[in-house]
Amino acid sequence: MQIVFAAMFGVVFGLGLLVAGMSNPAKVLGFLDVTGLWDPSLALVMAGAIGVGLLPMAIARRMQTSLLGLPMQLPWRGAIDRRLVLGSALFGVGWGLGGICPAPAVLGAALGRVDFLIFTMAMLAGMALYELNRKHDPQASPSVSPSEADA
Repeated sequence: MQIVFAAMFGVVFGLGLLVAGMSNPAKVLGFLDVTGLWDPSLALVMAGAIGVGLLPMAIARRMQTSLLGLPMQLPWRGAIDRRLVLGSALFGVGWGLGGICPAPAVLGAALGRVDFLIFTMAMLAGMALYELNRKHDPQASPSVSPSEADA
Protein backbone atom coordinates (compact mmCIF):
# COMPACT_ATOMS: atom_id res chain seq x y z
CA MET A 1 0.00 0.00 0.00
CA GLN A 2 2.90 2.33 0.75
CA ILE A 3 4.15 2.01 -2.84
CA VAL A 4 0.70 2.79 -4.23
CA PHE A 5 0.46 5.99 -2.17
CA ALA A 6 4.04 6.97 -3.03
CA ALA A 7 3.34 6.50 -6.75
CA MET A 8 0.05 8.38 -6.52
CA PHE A 9 1.59 11.37 -4.73
CA GLY A 10 4.61 11.26 -7.06
CA VAL A 11 2.31 11.54 -10.09
CA VAL A 12 0.39 14.45 -8.50
CA PHE A 13 3.69 16.17 -7.66
CA GLY A 14 4.97 15.62 -11.21
CA LEU A 15 1.79 17.05 -12.71
CA GLY A 16 2.15 20.08 -10.42
CA LEU A 17 5.69 20.60 -11.69
CA LEU A 18 4.48 20.45 -15.29
CA VAL A 19 1.63 22.90 -14.67
CA ALA A 20 3.96 25.30 -12.79
CA GLY A 21 6.51 25.25 -15.60
CA MET A 22 9.29 23.76 -13.45
CA SER A 23 10.14 21.31 -16.22
CA ASN A 24 11.01 24.21 -18.54
CA PRO A 25 14.65 25.28 -18.03
CA ALA A 26 13.95 28.68 -19.66
CA LYS A 27 11.25 29.39 -17.06
CA VAL A 28 13.55 28.37 -14.20
CA LEU A 29 16.44 30.46 -15.55
CA GLY A 30 14.01 33.39 -15.94
CA PHE A 31 13.21 33.06 -12.25
CA LEU A 32 16.91 32.94 -11.31
CA ASP A 33 17.78 35.97 -13.50
CA VAL A 34 17.01 38.67 -10.94
CA THR A 35 19.13 41.28 -12.75
CA GLY A 36 17.51 40.81 -16.16
CA LEU A 37 14.00 39.88 -17.20
CA TRP A 38 13.04 38.33 -13.87
CA ASP A 39 10.02 36.00 -13.93
CA PRO A 40 8.55 35.91 -10.38
CA SER A 41 5.94 33.25 -11.18
CA LEU A 42 7.95 30.41 -9.63
CA ALA A 43 8.20 32.40 -6.38
CA LEU A 44 4.40 32.39 -6.33
CA VAL A 45 4.42 28.62 -6.89
CA MET A 46 6.84 28.18 -3.98
CA ALA A 47 4.78 30.47 -1.71
CA GLY A 48 1.65 28.52 -2.61
CA ALA A 49 3.37 25.21 -1.81
CA ILE A 50 4.52 26.53 1.57
CA GLY A 51 0.99 27.75 2.32
CA VAL A 52 -0.53 24.40 1.42
CA GLY A 53 2.06 22.49 3.46
CA LEU A 54 1.96 24.47 6.71
CA LEU A 55 -1.10 22.84 8.29
CA PRO A 56 -0.26 19.24 7.31
CA MET A 57 3.30 19.65 8.64
CA ALA A 58 2.02 21.08 11.93
CA ILE A 59 -0.28 18.08 12.30
CA ALA A 60 2.42 15.60 11.25
CA ARG A 61 4.84 16.91 13.90
CA ARG A 62 2.39 15.80 16.57
CA MET A 63 1.95 12.29 15.15
CA GLN A 64 4.07 9.24 15.96
CA THR A 65 2.91 7.23 12.91
CA SER A 66 1.65 8.14 9.47
CA LEU A 67 -1.89 7.52 8.25
CA LEU A 68 -0.54 4.25 6.81
CA GLY A 69 0.71 3.22 10.26
CA LEU A 70 4.39 3.73 9.41
CA PRO A 71 6.82 5.64 11.65
CA MET A 72 6.93 9.37 10.92
CA GLN A 73 10.15 10.39 9.15
CA LEU A 74 10.23 14.17 9.26
CA PRO A 75 13.22 16.43 8.62
CA TRP A 76 15.12 17.44 11.71
CA ARG A 77 17.23 20.49 12.33
CA GLY A 78 20.93 19.91 12.32
CA ALA A 79 23.83 22.29 12.58
CA ILE A 80 24.61 24.59 9.69
CA ASP A 81 28.13 23.46 8.89
CA ARG A 82 30.63 23.76 6.06
CA ARG A 83 29.34 20.63 4.33
CA LEU A 84 25.77 21.93 4.31
CA VAL A 85 26.80 25.33 2.95
CA LEU A 86 29.03 23.81 0.25
CA GLY A 87 26.37 21.27 -0.72
CA SER A 88 23.74 24.00 -0.96
CA ALA A 89 26.07 26.13 -3.08
CA LEU A 90 26.79 23.20 -5.38
CA PHE A 91 23.05 22.54 -5.73
CA GLY A 92 22.44 26.21 -6.56
CA VAL A 93 25.23 26.32 -9.14
CA GLY A 94 23.88 23.18 -10.82
CA TRP A 95 20.36 24.61 -10.81
CA GLY A 96 21.58 27.93 -12.20
CA LEU A 97 23.75 26.42 -14.93
CA GLY A 98 21.25 23.81 -16.05
CA GLY A 99 17.98 25.51 -15.23
CA ILE A 100 16.86 22.17 -13.87
CA CYS A 101 16.28 21.03 -10.29
CA PRO A 102 16.05 17.38 -9.15
CA ALA A 103 12.35 16.54 -9.38
CA PRO A 104 11.82 18.10 -12.83
CA ALA A 105 15.07 16.44 -13.96
CA VAL A 106 13.68 13.01 -13.11
CA LEU A 107 10.36 13.94 -14.71
CA GLY A 108 12.06 15.13 -17.91
CA ALA A 109 14.27 12.03 -18.04
CA ALA A 110 11.16 9.84 -17.66
CA LEU A 111 9.58 11.76 -20.56
CA GLY A 112 12.63 10.94 -22.71
CA ARG A 113 14.41 14.31 -22.75
CA VAL A 114 18.10 13.58 -23.34
CA ASP A 115 19.31 16.80 -21.66
CA PHE A 116 17.30 15.94 -18.55
CA LEU A 117 18.59 12.37 -18.63
CA ILE A 118 22.20 13.62 -18.70
CA PHE A 119 21.47 16.00 -15.81
CA THR A 120 19.79 13.19 -13.84
CA MET A 121 22.73 10.84 -14.38
CA ALA A 122 25.15 13.56 -13.19
CA MET A 123 22.93 14.19 -10.17
CA LEU A 124 22.83 10.48 -9.31
CA ALA A 125 26.62 10.28 -9.68
CA GLY A 126 26.97 13.20 -7.25
CA MET A 127 24.64 11.47 -4.79
CA ALA A 128 26.67 8.27 -5.04
CA LEU A 129 29.91 10.18 -4.42
CA TYR A 130 28.35 11.80 -1.37
CA GLU A 131 27.31 8.41 0.02
CA LEU A 132 30.79 6.99 -0.56
CA ASN A 133 32.34 9.96 1.22
CA ARG A 134 29.80 9.80 4.06
CA LYS A 135 30.61 6.14 4.73
CA HIS A 136 34.34 6.90 4.99
CA ASP A 137 34.13 10.21 6.88
CA PRO A 138 33.27 10.03 10.59
CA GLN A 139 32.49 13.78 10.53
CA ALA A 140 29.84 13.37 7.84
CA SER A 141 26.26 14.32 8.62
CA PRO A 142 24.13 11.35 9.70
CA SER A 143 21.35 10.13 7.41
CA VAL A 144 18.93 9.84 10.33
CA SER A 145 18.05 12.13 13.19
CA PRO A 146 19.76 11.59 16.54
CA SER A 147 16.51 10.23 18.02
CA GLU A 148 16.27 7.64 15.22
CA ALA A 149 19.88 6.61 15.73
CA ASP A 150 19.16 5.97 19.43
CA ALA A 151 16.19 3.71 18.65
